[in-house]
Amino acid sequence: MQRGRRIAFDYGDVRIGVAVCDPDGILAQISQILAEYEPIHIYVGKPSHMDGRDSESAAKASTFAKMLSELATCPVTLVDERLSTVTATRNLRDSGVNIKDARASIDQAAAVEILKLKRTKDENFQ
Repeated sequence: MQRGRRIAFDYGDVRIGVAVCDPDGILAQISQILAEYEPIHIYVGKPSHMDGRDSESAAKASTFAKMLSELATCPVTLVDERLSTVTATRNLRDSGVNIKDARASIDQAAAVEILKLKRTKDENFQ
């Protein structure tokens, strides 16, 4: 796919909707997901080293969370994601999934682990 911004118009008699995406089309996809699922809270995994220091990717996650907070109408929170990918990989492997064939599923499973971690922490404070 050719890289570059795209603009879409939803023409109507009363209003014209306009959407602009970033050069890679990511923002438009995210906006569509937010509109479809209407989340009440968004969590973004913040990669940290085992000793708690931010990893090199933490700044990218923070920037992404800031971008999401500008698109979303709900709170966006960074969540410590240490070991989420490791746990997701182990769970997929334990369920019989061939990890080499499921690389795309690992990130999704890691996001599930982040939600599980957040839910467990929220339940402990109630």
